[in-house]
Amino acid sequence: MTLPVLLVLRAMLDEPAREMYGLEICKAADLPSGTIHPILARLEGWGWLESRWEDKPAGGKPRKRYYRFSPGGAERARAALEKARIPVPSPKLVTKPQLIPRTTGGA
Repeated sequence: MTLPVLLVLRAMLDEPAREMYGLEICKAADLPSGTIHPILARLEGWGWLESRWEDKPAGGKPRKRYYRFSPGGAERARAALEKARIPVPSPKLVTKPQLIPRTTGGA
C-alpha cells in the first residue's frame, strides 16, 4: 500500500464516523486532488469507503461528493496502517521541512 493511500486512511481515521468531501480530505492528508480522487475511487471499489453526492448545494455551487468508511472499512484501514508499520502521524501534525540557508566562505 502506498504512502499516499496510508495518508488518506489516516486523515479519515481522525474522525472515522464523519463524512468528508474531497477537498477536506486533500487538506487533511496534505495531498493534491489529482492524487486523492483516484485513491478514494480505489478505496470505494475495495469496499472500504462509501460515497454520496450532496443533494442541492446553496448558491449554485457544484455538488460535493462525501466519503465515509463503510461498515468494517475503518477496521480495515487501521489494520492496513498497522501492517505497514510506518509511523503515519496525523497529517495535521506533519510539518514541512524548512530550508536552511547556506553559509558562504571558508572550508
